Amino acid sequence: MDNFENMDIEPIVKDLYDALDGKVDEATIRKEVDTYINTYRIPVDSAKSGILKKLGNTRPANAFTGGQNVTKKIAELEGTEMNVTVVAKMVFVEKRTINAKGVEKTIISGIAGDDTGTTPFTIWSDSGEYEKGSVYTFRNAYTKKWRDQVQLNIGSRGKVEPNTEVTFDNVSRSAGSAAQEMDIGNITEQTKNCTVTGKVSEIASRIINVKGEEKTIWGGMMADSTGRIQFTAWKDFGLKDGEVICAKNAYIRAWKGIPQLNLGDNTEVERSDKDIGEIADGTTEKTVEDVVRIGGGLDISITGTIVDLRTGSGLIRRCPQCNRSVLSDECTIHGHIEPVMDLRLKATVDDGTGAISAVIGRAETEKITGITLEQAEEISKTKGDMGAVANKMASILILKKVTVKGNVMTDDFGPQMIVHSADISNVDVQSEAEKLYEEVEGSM
Repeated sequence: MDNFENMDIEPIVKDLYDALDGKVDEATIRKEVDTYINTYRIPVDSAKSGILKKLGNTRPANAFTGGQNVTKKIAELEGTEMNVTVVAKMVFVEKRTINAKGVEKTIISGIAGDDTGTTPFTIWSDSGEYEKGSVYTFRNAYTKKWRDQVQLNIGSRGKVEPNTEVTFDNVSRSAGSAAQEMDIGNITEQTKNCTVTGKVSEIASRIINVKGEEKTIWGGMMADSTGRIQFTAWKDFGLKDGEVICAKNAYIRAWKGIPQLNLGDNTEVERSDKDIGEIADGTTEKTVEDVVRIGGGLDISITGTIVDLRTGSGLIRRCPQCNRSVLSDECTIHGHIEPVMDLRLKATVDDGTGAISAVIGRAETEKITGITLEQAEEISKTKGDMGAVANKMASILILKKVTVKGNVMTDDFGPQMIVHSADISNVDVQSEAEKLYEEVEGSM
């Protein structure tokens, strides 16, 4: 496990300063490193990755308070604008709650489009009501790039105002981009619209509330030989379990990095007799590099080495009502509680292409460590320290080869897998060392 006590962060600051080409001052980097390492207790490599992503588009502190405002079309946005006005139609909009450094915050996000293209947008400091299909002026906005895609942002200085003078009759989710035909395994969170052929399953309808009116939508899974993806159909296409369809001009939204396929008003659905090969009905093997490129996914299998157990591993307390982990007898939601004990691992798994955080629940933790909840409680009682359980588990697991399977999500701190199953591989270290020696000797 990483030893966070008295860690010298200056070498980390220097590495990040060089990686950012000196475009971010060391004081800013030092503050972020201190937060990631000493507050969030993030492993060094994961911390570096998260900080690079966060500061890669950093601007000076006064970047949004000055400069001449310009008006641009969406296709003209470069991802570096500090003060820009955009007139666009909201082709999708939703209000959602996020957790920012432990504080819940309501934001508005969606997709905006004009006659040149579409772009994701986020309104960070406004909880007002906005109407899908209406045109708005995004005033005093700023833009950033995330994985080469421009995103429009409205901060505390910005405003979003109704615009009744402009109409965009031809805007669709595909504005500015062709609906590329794609295999499901190649769809990423940055894919906008696409044409997909696959076998549908697990179809079910449900009723949602849209602006006070009930609406029926359909959901399920679609699969080809390269992977599976969850889909939502916003109108009745008459889909049936087991049939192969071609969905033309579908669009992608992502939830925590996991791409989700949407069949909307502009989507055409046709039954297909295309040979899509053997259907991927189980887990799909991928590398961490694959996951970072895609952004996330369902039913993914990764094999690598456990290189660290993060803080929060081992014996933990949970609120019996909401299941959140708690540090004492106080839940931030339910107040004073009688916590229940549980086991969990927050492991860092490295497969040689990158590292991923893997959250492993009680059943799989007991399986791969050989320590039951009752035994963990006894260890904690004997040692007088709950941390002794994590230390014991670390001595068992560190540098062990593991295959983890589950759903992968991505946030500012990198990819994270919620593990459904985990299996330790028994590697004969002696024979592997001899094999490596023979390979090296043979190449000399």
